[in-house]
Amino acid sequence: MNPNETHLRDLQNWLAETEDTPLEEMDAFFTARLEGYETHMLSHWSADYAQLAAAIPADTRRILDLGCGTGLELDRIFERFPQMEVVGIDMSPAMLERLREKHGDRRLTLLCGDYFTTPLGGPFDAVVSFESLHHFTATQKVPLFRKIWDALAPGGVFLNADYFACCPEEEALLRETLDRRRAAQNIPADVFIHFDTPLTVEHESQALRDAGFPHVFVAAQTDGATLLCAKKL
Repeated sequence: MNPNETHLRDLQNWLAETEDTPLEEMDAFFTARLEGYETHMLSHWSADYAQLAAAIPADTRRILDLGCGTGLELDRIFERFPQMEVVGIDMSPAMLERLREKHGDRRLTLLCGDYFTTPLGGPFDAVVSFESLHHFTATQKVPLFRKIWDALAPGGVFLNADYFACCPEEEALLRETLDRRRAAQNIPADVFIHFDTPLTVEHESQALRDAGFPHVFVAAQTDGATLLCAKKL
């Protein structure tokens, strides 16, 4: 059995075990887990936070952080760029408050809302996101990626460190599961739900190209996450 087959078998078993677990809205999910959130994330993705910070071009002065949460990626970014000007967007007021507690003395502007409808402003030298976009479809992402393109200065980069599906079969399985469970629980399509539905790297890259980024590549990769880089020419 190849690694993808093993992964899919384990995933199917887990989905069967959790089939009747109520889905949670995004803000409520993270607010309920705020106290253990940073410990959990750092135990899995500490190296990936470092790789994201290292990939930011040295001449970057202003960035936008989509789904900034408590600012774990910003912890590493501010270590490298103490004077960085940052705009952060997140849906969770509790997580943004924790970020303010850590970095209230930085050049930091925080917006509470979803990045699909919140004006992004700009121009930014870089836009970053860490483990946030794997809840959405390519159809949802392409307009967002166009917004990111518009928000970037010429030559700017979008750096997305995220969890991606191993194969199209995983992508389809998770999307079908979420759609079925939403219908069973009568959850409207416009309500943000915490349930992972990652695209494959190939499909994510194509969505970026469809949004106008001509050059998309894998900048770094670990067992936990893949860092995609898309540059505005």
